[in-house]
Parts: sequence; C-alpha cells; structure tokens
Amino acid sequence: MKLINNELLRQFEYQCEDDVLVAEYSFQERKIFLTKLITDKCQNKEKVDEFLKEIMQIAEDNRWRIVPINPDVVTFFKRNPAYKDMLAIGLRI
Repeated sequence: MKLINNELLRQFEYQCEDDVLVAEYSFQERKIFLTKLITDKCQNKEKVDEFLKEIMQIAEDNRWRIVPINPDVVTFFKRNPAYKDMLAIGLRI
C-alpha cells in the first residue's frame, strides 16, 4: 500500500485502482481529527479498511490520539474494537 501524507493539503491519500482515497485531517495537541473520508469511486470496503488501518498505524507510531468526526470513520471503529484504545481520552463509541 502506498499511503501519502500530503501535509500541505492536510490529507492522507491512497491510489485505489482508478480512483484516489482521501482522508482529510486536522491536527491539534497530539490529536488527529479525521474530518472527511472521500471514497467516491472505490466501493471496495476492504481497501477502505486497509487505508484506515494504515492511518491508525501512523497515528500509533507517532503516539497520536484519534478523534473521528466522519461517520464512516466512526463505523470503522465500531467494526474494529482493537483500535478503540487509540481514541482521544473521554471518547466512547
């Protein structure tokens, strides 16, 4: 998987077949707010989950906490309870 962190546009990008998956973020005090997930043409849920798992790995490596704003990201946390310990303190999903 080739995940690109485009810091200028504040988004993670991943090439999915003929489309690009994009997760926009905002960063504040060791917390990353995942604000928007764009998966227009890519209907492959496994690719989207793989994309989000790569983002979780980056957050874990940098010791960031996650604040999911986008409903699709919240659904990812519900389906993958192993990542719930990465949520910001006080957040419950």
